[in-house]
Amino acid sequence: MGLGVLEPSRSEKVPGTSFVYHDASRPTQDGELDSRLKYDRSGAVPIILVPQPSDDPNDPLNWPLWKRDMILVILSLLSVIASTLSPLLAANTVTLSLLFDKDFAAMALATGYHLLGVGVAGFLFVASARVWGKRHLYLLGTVLIIASSSWGGSTAYNYKSLVWARVIQGVGLAPFEALGHSYILVFKLTNLQERGKRMALSNLALFGGAFFTPILVGKITHTIGWQWSFYFVAIFCATMLPFLFFFVPETAFRRDDSFNTDIRGEESVQHGTALKHRTANGDGHSPSSSIEKQPGTVSEGSSPASVPPRVGFARSLLPFNGRKTDENLFKLVLRPLPLFLHPAVLWACLIQGTLIGWTVMIGVVLAAIFLGPPLWFSEVQTGYMYTGPFVGAVLGFLLAGLLADWSAKVMIKRNKGVYEPEFRIVLVVAQMLFGCAGLYGFGITSYDVNRYGWFWPDFFFALEVIGMVLGAVASALYIVDAHREFLKHIWRILLVVLTAFRGNRRRSVHLPAHLQERVQLWIDLGSL
Repeated sequence: MGLGVLEPSRSEKVPGTSFVYHDASRPTQDGELDSRLKYDRSGAVPIILVPQPSDDPNDPLNWPLWKRDMILVILSLLSVIASTLSPLLAANTVTLSLLFDKDFAAMALATGYHLLGVGVAGFLFVASARVWGKRHLYLLGTVLIIASSSWGGSTAYNYKSLVWARVIQGVGLAPFEALGHSYILVFKLTNLQERGKRMALSNLALFGGAFFTPILVGKITHTIGWQWSFYFVAIFCATMLPFLFFFVPETAFRRDDSFNTDIRGEESVQHGTALKHRTANGDGHSPSSSIEKQPGTVSEGSSPASVPPRVGFARSLLPFNGRKTDENLFKLVLRPLPLFLHPAVLWACLIQGTLIGWTVMIGVVLAAIFLGPPLWFSEVQTGYMYTGPFVGAVLGFLLAGLLADWSAKVMIKRNKGVYEPEFRIVLVVAQMLFGCAGLYGFGITSYDVNRYGWFWPDFFFALEVIGMVLGAVASALYIVDAHREFLKHIWRILLVVLTAFRGNRRRSVHLPAHLQERVQLWIDLGSL
């Protein structure tokens, strides 16, 4: 395999190992192109498309790149809006506890029940998406967010009503938390060489929206009232609903396994095995029928009867377009449970969850530090302290987008045209540098804010978030490329783990007695 990647001890099929040049011994420009394969010819060196698009015009991999990017942008924007829901009460918990006449624990539970709705609904929705596709869930989630956000803003200080509105918000968020920005969607719409930047964008939509929310919520609450933090979510989602309805068709597609050259490992398209398998299955194509062509066209030699008709625009607007698998829904719901013991799943959970857990802890400590002396921040100023992590999320996205694809291309060339999923893991080196620098720096500067002020803790918080984003992208890309055959189940596990880590922040609102005294003193001084 090369470059330190170990050879398999028993199996000759290595999922994820792909030949992105013509063969492992020479780049494409030095040899003849294989007429049976499809290439990306946008650059100076033609690159074999992995996975290979089918001849079906309804295959998302055959759609123009601008159309696929448009879908990702629309869903990423919705994910930004949806990701504001979980931290929606983070910056004004103290204010709401007074207005609703509830203690900190009760207001924390309002978000805890919200996260419960996310976790339970997301676990079920991923199985539903596998059977019937994702479009109906995107539409359902957007409508639920609009309705529940309108409800939440009009609760008139009724605590039970607010809690139920938050639960429904969680159910509406679940399709975007589990599917909208997710690694499955990026995989479905892109080839191997297109995933790095787009995976980074999906993570920016998740983390950027979550960190930007407290900045706005504190100002909104102080200026026009906490209700408008709910109303604005409803307005923005209602604005995006027509774009979702008209421009995001179903992305789930039944593609024959013979085209998934990254799963077939050594049975690579390098030797034409996949194409022969295709012919053996009786799909009406000969090996010569798949001559080199741009994605989106039909191979010469394909009979008109063997190529399905393109789905019309009106039909693409339907929320359901048939089953996408013959598997039993109940079995799909239960299947992820054994994967908790899979080493790759454990590694991905640790890589993502560890720094996310530290990020949550910093968020709690940040509020506790700046609420009281010596700085005595107001509610608005506390919200502004999330500017650092938001900038860190954006910078992390830029770094991940640049490093993920660049490092993979460099290592592919050094490995004689062979791609290994392990090439994605090198990003954890950058994660370690930024993450550790951020954690150590924040610990030192936040211990003595009288000396260091507010800037340096916020700066190091940003570095820690950069590391978190890099780690999330690294683990996500590795899972996508190395274990895609059960990715749909892995993501449900990651969703549960990440929801648990994020839920810890809400439970941490139970402040120690001396910190509660600080908050009460702050209230008595009239800051609220």
